[in-house]
Amino acid sequence: MYRWSSTRRVVSAHPRSADDTCLDANVHNVAVTGTFDDCQKHWGYGLMAQQDIVKALFSDPDTNETLKLGAVNSINFSRILAQIVYYFYSYFSLVRKSTTFNLGDQGDILAGYFACRMGLPVDKLVIATNENDILDRFWKTGRYEKKPAQGQEAEGGLEVDGVKAHEGGVRETLSPAMDILVSSNFERLLWFLAYQSAATGGRDEELNRRQAGQEVSAWLKALKVKGGFGPVSKDVLDSARRSFESERVSDPQTLDTIKTFYNKVGYILDPHSAVGVTAALRSLERADPNVPHISLSTAHPAKFAGAVELALKDKEGFNFEAEVLPQEFVGLDKKAKRVITVENDWKVVRELVKKQVKTESQAQST
Repeated sequence: MYRWSSTRRVVSAHPRSADDTCLDANVHNVAVTGTFDDCQKHWGYGLMAQQDIVKALFSDPDTNETLKLGAVNSINFSRILAQIVYYFYSYFSLVRKSTTFNLGDQGDILAGYFACRMGLPVDKLVIATNENDILDRFWKTGRYEKKPAQGQEAEGGLEVDGVKAHEGGVRETLSPAMDILVSSNFERLLWFLAYQSAATGGRDEELNRRQAGQEVSAWLKALKVKGGFGPVSKDVLDSARRSFESERVSDPQTLDTIKTFYNKVGYILDPHSAVGVTAALRSLERADPNVPHISLSTAHPAKFAGAVELALKDKEGFNFEAEVLPQEFVGLDKKAKRVITVENDWKVVRELVKKQVKTESQAQST
């Protein structure tokens, strides 16, 4: 399942073709109209009805009774467990001393945080955001607030997400997987930050856990009803800043980093990785020169032909298909495709899945 409108604008046709050309009977490629946030949210009956489509399906009694679903994104904690591994792998393979990691995905961020708590000697985790900079603003101010984007590229916010979410919504950028207003994994991190703050009071651990849960619940309610929360307490913000730093990277800066690295070392960054590398370069300027930096690459550049070609359009002799496109993608655009386009409504997705399961079950029984 992926978003339809903005994916068609910035994501290369090649990886879409890899999805669209899978014609196996038990594989169904579903395109949800709207932006990334649209794909995550569903229309509900009031402000408190906000959930993402996958979570809505998992929490729906009808779905649980008739379907057996599993998620492979970082909603599923097994994904976080897998991501923890490459922090340790990178450390033991490359540095073996206190290190700074730069990353732009909230699931990756949480995995890095857990790696630190498991004993990995990390100096800082640097959060890299694009122009949808709600996380960067939280680390700078202690406030987590939806800030309406401006301009014709700002679209797709949902009124059900609360005030400000629909007043322009998410700005579509060259790094679309980071075009998010609210991250489910940030909620998980908030709980740990609130718990650490509560634990400084020397009270019973169960009371600390309960207080952390109540604080996070109040913050998220304010986010839905008022459009934001904060500033959080000094203890919570200090706890966040001990482990993390943050940077905001614009589209022009993303393009410049792609171009610079290609010119210097011949390496082609995808736009998401370029956001992380840009943040890493800034971190290097202020960090101890003896602290190595590792920037996590998050995607293959072939997925984002538009951004890569825009960054390297003036590079004489550059050929995207020859230098970037994997052999497996060659010719995919000429193959037969199958994709189901649906409106942004979790109930529509549920009925679609139920229909497909019923059809396949009937076919197997005949």
